[in-house]
Amino acid sequence: MGDSIKIVISDLDGTLLPAQGEVSVSDINTLKKLKEEKIVRVIATGRNLYSALSVLADDFPIDYLIFASGAGIFDWEKKELIFSQHLDSDSVFEISSELIKLKRDFMILDTIPNNHQFAYYRSGNSNPDFDRRLSLYKPFANPIGYSEETKREACQLLVILSSCVNGFNELKAKFENVKIIRATSPLDHESIWMEIFPLHISKAYGAEWLCKHLEIDPKLSLVIGNDYNDLDLLEWGKHPFVVANAPKELKDSYETTKSVDESGFSVAIKKILNSSCELKA
Repeated sequence: MGDSIKIVISDLDGTLLPAQGEVSVSDINTLKKLKEEKIVRVIATGRNLYSALSVLADDFPIDYLIFASGAGIFDWEKKELIFSQHLDSDSVFEISSELIKLKRDFMILDTIPNNHQFAYYRSGNSNPDFDRRLSLYKPFANPIGYSEETKREACQLLVILSSCVNGFNELKAKFENVKIIRATSPLDHESIWMEIFPLHISKAYGAEWLCKHLEIDPKLSLVIGNDYNDLDLLEWGKHPFVVANAPKELKDSYETTKSVDESGFSVAIKKILNSSCELKA
């Protein structure tokens, strides 16, 4: 494959992993073929480490896992954490106090690697998707009732909203000096999740850090995603793709491959690399 591609970075849910199903045999074989060609294989996901490990087998064919939207990086072969970042306690307290004042439902995720554990504030308003995530992580959740309980370091804050984009934009405008990422809920596929991180954190930041760590030129990268939380990564990558099940806004901006259910990951890689090496489906 020459010098065309040295690293492939893919989102997980909705890109490699269908909502109801498993990573396709075709995509698994493509990942294995990439190793044969000495191309670094990376998953970049919004999932926390605990959640990612629950859906990926120990021998899943990747080299690195960028998780929590870039707040952590995991060496897959060595099963070691090699990078992590967090919000300081003063920032968490300031943001939480504003969210409580606005009666927003939110979660304060513990620092990596324990960011599947969290404290949560419940406004009392109807929020089915918030309740859904709370039920899913019930053993790891602890309620908070007032602002002083929020003064703690955290990997991130997660605010779960309805599907109203204007509500997201209005809330985002209230916060400065933090990174705010928009994601579509992986639970009901409709609600908007507002993820609040340290200012520099994103999947793209994780990808850039990893490239420097491995001494790989970012210009030799292929990236693929399916949702708004992949935007930074798509803008960063030299060869960006979105799957056909991505929102129209993303498909209008980036080259589109087939859907996750049609092994769009493999199709995108073949499209870029076919001139120098044919990857078997």
